[in-house]
Amino acid sequence: MNKVRVAIFGASGYAGEELLRILLRHPNAEIVAITSRKNAGEPVETVFPRFTGSGLKFVAPDTAEIAKKCDAAILALPHGLATEFAIPLLEAGVKVFDISADFRLKSEAKYKEYYKADHPAPELLKTAVYGLPERYREQLKTADLVACAGCYPTSSILPSAPLLAAGLVSPKNVIVSSCSGVTGAGRKVDLPYIYPECNESLRAYGVVGHRHLPEIEQEMAFAAGVPEMAINFIPHLAPMNRGINSTLIMDAMPGCTLEKITEVYEKAYGQEQFVRVLPAKRTADTKYVFMTNCCEIGYNFDAHTNKVIVTSCIDNLTKGAAGQAVQCMNIRFGLDEAAGLL
Repeated sequence: MNKVRVAIFGASGYAGEELLRILLRHPNAEIVAITSRKNAGEPVETVFPRFTGSGLKFVAPDTAEIAKKCDAAILALPHGLATEFAIPLLEAGVKVFDISADFRLKSEAKYKEYYKADHPAPELLKTAVYGLPERYREQLKTADLVACAGCYPTSSILPSAPLLAAGLVSPKNVIVSSCSGVTGAGRKVDLPYIYPECNESLRAYGVVGHRHLPEIEQEMAFAAGVPEMAINFIPHLAPMNRGINSTLIMDAMPGCTLEKITEVYEKAYGQEQFVRVLPAKRTADTKYVFMTNCCEIGYNFDAHTNKVIVTSCIDNLTKGAAGQAVQCMNIRFGLDEAAGLL
């Protein structure tokens, strides 16, 4: 079959680098353009020496010209900027996979509340498919615009959704405490993220009103079959480059047992390539998902407090960003879902 021609918008960031790593080894994809306003005209190895010999060169983000030669565009752009590029690309017939948060929320009001602005293309919020393959695989097969799930949300939704859908845990009083590596903040020079500030430091931030909160609540509510949910989401900055470790604490519903949790996870993820459920009573570890597209889940039931405690680990740049986008792209174009990701 012909290769899928892919353009990467915002290829000079951490997610862009990860997309290059994955797509350069992808058997069914051809990178036809990589954009960067700052580095336009320069060969890719001036920013990422590991890709020396690839022949790729950064270009300016000219959507009209790039749309003529690509089938898919992956937007690794800052929040608020992706819409500007998505609209003309979609109009040109290009399939768009957005790694930013521009199209993840279905509610215009929630978008305005958390992003402090009216959405520039609210009609696209209704048509975008949420890019979490384990939840929306069938919808992704025909999607024109994919809003790839965020990193914190992926590590929160995958472990909780099956339990909520099965009625084993309550949709009330859910607590998610997450630790993320520094690359989650993006490739930028900013005092809180430089080495002396992050090394030997573990700190919470954004404990009220974090921008990923409405995305997590939206998808948990969909899974639970309730109009809306309100949870506590407590993110932390961890002294590591990449990886997310999330711990979820949920109230057990009557009849919930460790055996039933095991059954639900087996039914949900027993055939999934990129979700690894550990045996009961074990906990997930970021070390074992490093540079993979895998989500690792561990779980336990505390009868003393009647709580289900679930741990979940992903690599924020792979399953939390670039790998997720490629997995969605593979589904959309009828490729092997694991192509380029193993």
